Amino acid sequence: MSKQAVFTMKLESELREQFMAEAQAAHRPASQIVRELMRQFVQSQRESREYDAFLQRKVDIARASIRNGDVLTNDKVEAEFAARRMQVTLQE
Repeated sequence: MSKQAVFTMKLESELREQFMAEAQAAHRPASQIVRELMRQFVQSQRESREYDAFLQRKVDIARASIRNGDVLTNDKVEAEFAARRMQVTLQE
């Protein structure tokens, strides 16, 4: 990937000194580390948005299901799983 943009930022001199010292200790250019951090941030934000969209679709599907009456009451769910537990108990 060609590097055609320059990114200028302001930060505290102490933070810059600490960062530069750690980059030097890691034997890596500071710009390489910043690019890596930026890529990680972009990926994290993308994944977060995708997950939020996934959850929203699940909620929308569940709400549509409720509106259509495709639901089970708690009593029906409890009865069904009580029957399943009994069946497993009898098989043992």
